[in-house]
Amino acid sequence: MPLVSVLTAALADRAPLLPATGGSLAAQALPSGWELEWIVEEDGPEPALGSVVAGFPVASHRALGVGMGVAATRNLALSRARGDLVHVLDSDDLVAPNGLATVIAAFERNPDIGWVAGQADNLMPDGSRVSFEPISPTGRVEAGAVNDYVLEHGRGPFHPAGLTLRTDLARAVGGWAALPRAEDMALVVAAAEVAAGYHTPEVTWLYRQHPGQMTRADDWPDLDPACWTVIRQRIESMRRLKAMA
Repeated sequence: MPLVSVLTAALADRAPLLPATGGSLAAQALPSGWELEWIVEEDGPEPALGSVVAGFPVASHRALGVGMGVAATRNLALSRARGDLVHVLDSDDLVAPNGLATVIAAFERNPDIGWVAGQADNLMPDGSRVSFEPISPTGRVEAGAVNDYVLEHGRGPFHPAGLTLRTDLARAVGGWAALPRAEDMALVVAAAEVAAGYHTPEVTWLYRQHPGQMTRADDWPDLDPACWTVIRQRIESMRRLKAMA
């Protein structure tokens, strides 16, 4: 029976937010025959999420007991995935109603693709949803097109937090890069250079806006330029190697 593995890296301070994240998964109506597992990998030296995760029958929790950072924590979660697909879900975000069904349907309609990027609505503190236009056109995305966009515009063509990949592809390209910022885009460019994908026009996840978001920290932009240099170098090196083959 096909399985989708939802990977969540989390810190102890996400305890107040995590129940809603898990609740959005519990409410998913999956296509016939599909099952779901929720893998919560807890980063940090003082675990506090075990009791929260225990309330969700499809969930498994592992506390690392040390500070690893989000990229390493996600990669360790990936090592426990049993599914055909892996879906990234940040600990403060939600899956939209029918979000996983929309993603799975995209894979089933396009059996040769390796990844699906979902659209998001902003979920505001008062519970309202605010839509925004897609950054780039939706629909099928051929291999290499994402990276053409990155090299031209200096940013990604979609938000990477709503990404779903074939598990073998995620593992083959090395998972999340060891970067302090944009580690998810480094994974996207590696996967999207070698595999076609799909950018959904439908909203599949909710980007929760709240004061504790990591991207709101004062020092968050400081390391962005260096990390995007790594991303561009990854694209250019992959293309040089492909040309030599």
